[in-house]
Amino acid sequence: MQKADIGLIGLAVMGENLILNMESKGFTVAVFNRTVQKVDDFMDGRARGRNIIGTHSIEELCSSLERPRRIMLMVKAGKPVDDLIEQVIPHLEKGDILIDGGNSHFPDTIRRTRALEEKGLLFIGTGVSGGEEGALKGPSIMPGGSPKAWPHVKKIFKKIAAKVEDGTPCCEWVGSDGAGHFVKMVHNGIEYGDMQLISEAYLIMSLALGLKPAELQKIFAEWNRGELNSYLIEITADILGKRDDITGKPMVDVILDTAGQKGTGKWTTAAALDLGIPAPTIAEAVFARCISAIKEERVKASALLKTPAVRFKGDPKAFVEAVREALYAAKICSYAQGFAIMAAAAGEYGWKLNFGEIALLWRGGCIIRARFLEKIKEAFDKNPGLGNLMLAPYFRKIMLKNQESLRAVVIEAARMGIPVQALPSALAYFDSYRSARLSANMIQAQRDYFGAHTYERTDRKRGEFFHTEWIRE
Repeated sequence: MQKADIGLIGLAVMGENLILNMESKGFTVAVFNRTVQKVDDFMDGRARGRNIIGTHSIEELCSSLERPRRIMLMVKAGKPVDDLIEQVIPHLEKGDILIDGGNSHFPDTIRRTRALEEKGLLFIGTGVSGGEEGALKGPSIMPGGSPKAWPHVKKIFKKIAAKVEDGTPCCEWVGSDGAGHFVKMVHNGIEYGDMQLISEAYLIMSLALGLKPAELQKIFAEWNRGELNSYLIEITADILGKRDDITGKPMVDVILDTAGQKGTGKWTTAAALDLGIPAPTIAEAVFARCISAIKEERVKASALLKTPAVRFKGDPKAFVEAVREALYAAKICSYAQGFAIMAAAAGEYGWKLNFGEIALLWRGGCIIRARFLEKIKEAFDKNPGLGNLMLAPYFRKIMLKNQESLRAVVIEAARMGIPVQALPSALAYFDSYRSARLSANMIQAQRDYFGAHTYERTDRKRGEFFHTEWIRE
C-alpha cells in the first residue's frame, strides 16, 4: 500500500486548499475529518484522481503515513486542538510530528510543545497566512516549535509556500516553541493596523472631498503602482470598483459599517501590554472594530451629538497626495510597533528571531505583503540590532518628509469631525518616540504624592529612587 508523505486533519476550506497545494507539488497526502462524510465528499469531488488518500479514522490516517509521521491539524484554535492532540497521541510513536496550522495563541503552543516533547513526540506551531487563496496557491508559512522537527517538514513547507520574484520561498524556521505562532499573531496585529489606516484614508477622502467609490478606485489603483504597493491597497481598489448585483450601487456602500474580528489583534495588543511595548496604532485598530460593532448606539448618538458643519476649503488634489503620504508614514509606525513587540518577546522568551528573515516571510503569500517589506529586510540586514524601524535611514527619511502630511490630515479630520483612530495614534507614537521629554514626570509625581511610589531625578544617575513628603502638617 502506498504511504503518504503527510497527513492533514480538518477539511474546512483552508485544510482542503493546503492538501491540494501539497499534492500539486508532488506530495501524497492522507486526509481525515471528524465528520467522515466530508472525507468522502472531498474524495469524490476536488480530490478525485489525485494522490490523496481518504481515511475514516485517526488510526487509519496514522497507519497510512511514512515514518516519522507528519500530521497537520487544521482545526479551530483552543480546546479543539487539545482534544484532537489527545485523540492522535495513542496512534503515534516517538519522533512523530504534530503540526498545528491554525491561529493558536502562542502560550498554548509553548505548552503543547513542552508536553509533547516530554512524551518523545515533536510539535510545530506554524502560522499560515494568505487566506483561502494563499493556502491553495502558496501562503506565507511561519513555523516554530521543536527544532528537531524542522528537517522533516522543511521540504514540504518550502515547496508549498509562496515565492517572490527571485524564487525564494516565504517560509523559514522562526524559532523554538511558540515563536512561529507569535510571529503570525504580530503579523495579524500589523494587518489590523494596516486595514484600519487604509479604511481611514478612504473615509477621509470620501467625506472631506466628497469623492465617490469610482473616483477612489482610481486613486487606490494609482497608489498601488507606487511605494504603497501592497496586497491590501490592491484589494481596496478592487473593492471600490465592485458594484452590487442586486442594487447596482457601489458594493462598499451597501456593506454595513461593522467589522468583525477573531481575536489575534486583541492578542497582539495584550502581548504588547504584557511586554511593556507601546503599540497604540495596533491597539486603536482593535478598538475601532469594537466601536464599529455598537452600530445601534452610534446611530442614536449621531442624532444627539452633533458637530459643527465644516467644509473642506483646500486644494483637493494636494490633499489626496497628503493623505497618501500620511498613510505611508502611519504604516511605517504600525510596522515599527509590530517589530518592537517581536524584539521584546525574543528577549522575554529566549527566541532568536531574525527580523530580516521575518520581513522576507511576509513579502509574498500573506495578507500584509507589500513592496516596502524589502526595505524592512534591508534595514535589519544592515543593522540586526536596530532599536526601532523609524531609525533606519530609509524610514527616517520618509518619516521626516511625510510627517507634515500626517499632521495636516489628522488636523483636517479632527476639524471636520471625521472619525479616525489609527492615523492620530500613529502621529502620537511618532511624536512620543522622537521626544526627549514627555509628561511622565507629572504622572510620576502624582504617583509619589498619593502612593509613595518614588521617582528618579534628572540630576541623579538612573536607578536611584527618591520620595517627597508632599503634605506637611
